[in-house]
Amino acid sequence: MELKDEIIINAPMERVYAALNDPEILRQCIPGCEELVQHSDTELEAKIVLKVGPVKARFSGDVQLDKSGAPDAFSLTGQGNGGTAGHAKGGADVTLVADGDTTILTYDAKAEIGGKLAQLGSRLIQSTAKKLAAKFFKNFAEVLDAEQVA
Repeated sequence: MELKDEIIINAPMERVYAALNDPEILRQCIPGCEELVQHSDTELEAKIVLKVGPVKARFSGDVQLDKSGAPDAFSLTGQGNGGTAGHAKGGADVTLVADGDTTILTYDAKAEIGGKLAQLGSRLIQSTAKKLAAKFFKNFAEVLDAEQVA
């Protein structure tokens, strides 16, 4: 499964990059996120509850960040396990481009799933993934907008 999109965020690039590296902001923005722990500058651990069609599961996972292109670009890879519901692994390349007082964020993500989730059908999985990604970026933009007002 692949997801690609471009989002304009109403904040300068340095602030967007900093927010994407702030575990507390990410925890607020990730749909279903119960816990997000930063173990190092490049390692995160998450606990997330998701409902995909009839399957609801609690996932535990690890994410590794590659910041070698930062702050203009970075990538992440991760894997999660939802017990009997299945497992997922994947990654994303993220690019940030300053555009005046706003930032253009582009991402290209790929994921593989297995277990019960994989049996639900690619259309349901793809549409759910798109909704979750859209919700994350909507939440992310709202958090940054609220910071600027405060």
